Amino acid sequence: MNIIRLSLPSCLSRLHAKCLSLLIVVPAFLFPATASANDEYFRHSFFDNSLTPDFYFYSSAAAFTPSQLEQKNSKLPVETTRFLTPPNALRLAWQSLENGNWQAEIQLVSFRNRFPELRGNTLFIWCFAPQAIAAADLPRIAFSNRGEGLQVAQFPGGFTEALPLGRFSGDIPAGSWIQVRIPLSAFRTTSIYEFHPEQLQSIMLLQGRADDLPHVLILDEIRVDNSVATSLVALPAPQNVRSTGYDRHIDIQWDPVSNPDLGRYLVYRSLDGKDFKPIGIQLPDIHRFTDFLGKSGVTAHYKVAASTVRYQESPISTETTASTRAFSDEELLTMVQEASFRYYWEAADPHSGMARESIPGDDRIVATGASGFGIAALIVGADRGFITRQQAVERLAKIVGFLEHAPRFHGAWAHFMNGSTGQMMPVFGAFDDGGDLVETSFLMEGLLAARAYFHGSTPEEIALHQRITTLWQSVEWDWYRQTPESHFLYWHWSPLWTWRIHHPLIGFNEVMITYLLAMASPTHGVPASYYYSGWASQDPMALAYREGWSGTKDGNHYSNGNTYYGVKLDVGVGTGGPLFFTHYSYFAFDPHSLRDRFTSSYFENNRNIALINRAYCIANPKHFQGYGADAWGLTASDGPSGYVAHAPDNANDRGTLTPTGALSSFPYTPEASMAALKHLYRDLGAQLWGIYGLRDGFNPSQKWVSDIYMGLNQAPIAVMIENYRTGLVWKNFMSNPEITDMLKKLEAETRK
Repeated sequence: MNIIRLSLPSCLSRLHAKCLSLLIVVPAFLFPATASANDEYFRHSFFDNSLTPDFYFYSSAAAFTPSQLEQKNSKLPVETTRFLTPPNALRLAWQSLENGNWQAEIQLVSFRNRFPELRGNTLFIWCFAPQAIAAADLPRIAFSNRGEGLQVAQFPGGFTEALPLGRFSGDIPAGSWIQVRIPLSAFRTTSIYEFHPEQLQSIMLLQGRADDLPHVLILDEIRVDNSVATSLVALPAPQNVRSTGYDRHIDIQWDPVSNPDLGRYLVYRSLDGKDFKPIGIQLPDIHRFTDFLGKSGVTAHYKVAASTVRYQESPISTETTASTRAFSDEELLTMVQEASFRYYWEAADPHSGMARESIPGDDRIVATGASGFGIAALIVGADRGFITRQQAVERLAKIVGFLEHAPRFHGAWAHFMNGSTGQMMPVFGAFDDGGDLVETSFLMEGLLAARAYFHGSTPEEIALHQRITTLWQSVEWDWYRQTPESHFLYWHWSPLWTWRIHHPLIGFNEVMITYLLAMASPTHGVPASYYYSGWASQDPMALAYREGWSGTKDGNHYSNGNTYYGVKLDVGVGTGGPLFFTHYSYFAFDPHSLRDRFTSSYFENNRNIALINRAYCIANPKHFQGYGADAWGLTASDGPSGYVAHAPDNANDRGTLTPTGALSSFPYTPEASMAALKHLYRDLGAQLWGIYGLRDGFNPSQKWVSDIYMGLNQAPIAVMIENYRTGLVWKNFMSNPEITDMLKKLEAETRK
């Protein structure tokens, strides 16, 4: 076994002033060069850092007396003082005794719609021991294809035997980081199902020899990769490093380092301009970092370095300096709008310009509806000066070009498409391989708002206006009636499966815009009577539909009329449902303009849904942590157990709060939404605020913070705040003559 010593100042050694060298316990070869795409990063990274500073949510820990294992909330503690890559690592502290046992489990974070496929034949773990540990005293290690670790028995829950970690590491010396190489082929399947290394979901560390001594082992940068011989690569220092101060945080940017061996960036901070310490890493395709300092009036200095996949660090960049300062309410609004807008500008699919479903996620997948929201965010970005008008037009031309060539199904696009090829991606199953009328509605809502805003006299804007009009007029809304005798629009149609899904669109929920646009279409319209026969249907099937998803008869006739927490609700099922019901159809369509037989104002009805949502969170009947007058907003987002349409009711309140819920409600509840913004940003920003603004969701009771941002949730923040401030997107969308004509038809139908 060869030990390679990499002395200061190379190979991340600036991170560890106490270490005079890094001992890498591997043969005389290192990691291979890998693609720098973030999708590739997550095909190899099993653990790099924890979002939460106390314990790692995606872990478990248990000890059985007399053995001991340090744990917090039955999970592994996070180590914040010693790490290989900042700002933290995992702490494994144990004492093994006869007749006792302990076990710890580290789980792979599963991102939305991504098959958990890791690429490589070897597991690499960086280890640091404050006190030396003999190989014989290290724990055993085992692997599983499922998040339940060794407890799973159902397919495809393959797991392996447990082998001594010391067999691969040898003795762990004191005070130095070493990298342990573990060939996955060395492990034998002991489950009734075969263990597949590429589907590794759980790493189990188990009690080894009972030596009756306390031990501490810090674990960091757990990766799966191939083990092949390569030479060290020298990366250049990042250039053009600059920084901007905000109310409680500072943004740092730099020019990308173009090198296939790039593994990550490292950001250093100094508060005195002299002592620079590592504070975080950034993925190779992202050239921005957010440092949340927690208060105004702080000046900080930053430097950035590039690091290879083998952890060899470049020279450090030149210094940049910025200061936080107290922001006015208007400045806070602009700040959160710009950060949310970046999701659709900086992180859009590079080939199509469309919005990705989630970040991190499957980088192939672009989302049709989220792209409609993102188009509206581009309008805000151009109007606020985040980008130039010309930049916005160029991006929209790219999006429209992609849509013109993507497969369509009687004019409707699929829910998800491949951003590189345009091909439909049936994420929800085989039957979901055709047109999605609801997602097409959200897309067209954004496109029509853009058609009105970018209606200038330049050749580019004239062409864009004409191309959007062609797309709009080619959507066959009437086809999605299924038959001329039908009273409903249907969500899906597939050339192969035809109407197999057969999901009628029935309100009240997020799909009102589908009926409004179908009624407005100048080429493939449906009668205005569809508003009442379909959307607000009184058919027994519609009553059963509403009651089925809500579990209550309140509002099953579309109208509600009940009072909840002192607020009367004209329209809505139960207590109103998740808040995205008041956002998705209304990010461009102005609810001030709509009334029907059930309510005199959809703006007021939406406001009441938001007020009920907030009042429910204040009452907090399920006693979850973190709820309150400035912590509310139950709506659809990821949660600790996956995606849930969180709502103010017993069945759908899981303790998860979603920032877009309160912030996208700004037009309805400006004071309450501002209080929520200040709380989420100023009080909770250390965990919630990142490069695209506030993260998708958080669950205070479970100490969980979402690892992702979601395309459906970031744009409504930017757009609905703008509608509150200036009415920009509402005004442009409502100026389309087809919308004006549709409202006249609906008014006539309402008077019948």
